[in-house]
Amino acid sequence: MIPFDFDYYKPSTVEEALQIYETISGRNKKVVYYSGGTEFITFARTQDIYADAVIDIKGIPDCHALEHKDDQLIIGSAVTLNIVADSNIFPLLSQKVKGIADHTSRNKITIGGNINSQLIYKEGILPLLISDSKVKVAGKKEEEILPINNIFNKNFQLEQGQLLVQIYIEKSYVDLPFFTLKKTKFSKVGYPVVSLAAIVKDQRIRAAFSGVCEYPIRSEEIETLLNDSSLSETDKVELAISKLPSPIISDIHASAGYREFVFRNALLETLGALEVKK
Repeated sequence: MIPFDFDYYKPSTVEEALQIYETISGRNKKVVYYSGGTEFITFARTQDIYADAVIDIKGIPDCHALEHKDDQLIIGSAVTLNIVADSNIFPLLSQKVKGIADHTSRNKITIGGNINSQLIYKEGILPLLISDSKVKVAGKKEEEILPINNIFNKNFQLEQGQLLVQIYIEKSYVDLPFFTLKKTKFSKVGYPVVSLAAIVKDQRIRAAFSGVCEYPIRSEEIETLLNDSSLSETDKVELAISKLPSPIISDIHASAGYREFVFRNALLETLGALEVKK
């Protein structure tokens, strides 16, 4: 049970959503956007999140887009993970989101909610980081289409009131060789000890991962090491681990030492799978 009352709004356009946000927040009230709602409900029950009003974006057609247009794939932020997976519109992304939570939960969790989660994992963003995806963000000034690597730094750097509307991926990434894995402590649907996504583009491996540090990571320095033909695979991996931008985390799911062990093997597995495709 959620221990506080809140007002509920379900706009039918982006413009209406932004207007509601501006009006309610202008009264010094806390407003949040809501799509799948799984995270809001979970954190609200434990009083780790509070809102005076929620704006449900599931009534906005633009947020449900799932299509090929010109040379782009377009995915609305309110598209559920199961729909993304079943569509296979971007095979790497489809494979990655199949491992997030259980099937029932994926009927509610949206791609926008996952990549903008308060949790540290955000596994759905890994394929987007390595495919140089773009996002459409709407705010009170205007709609902008921005490179995801510019707007994502540990978390999405959205301004107050901005709404994530759509994701854009170039079609050229659809057919690239890829590899994805998720390592958990016990079951396939648990939080990851390591989650990784990688592709080969222009004969170079690109890789992004989460679960290792406190936020998802794509590092050009680590990619340079993974593609250095003068190094052995073991040396590539050891040097890559040494270049992590923040400490390896330790929590109830895995110690830092165990995470490093799993991450080392995950990188070796990735290199073994993709080196022949470079």
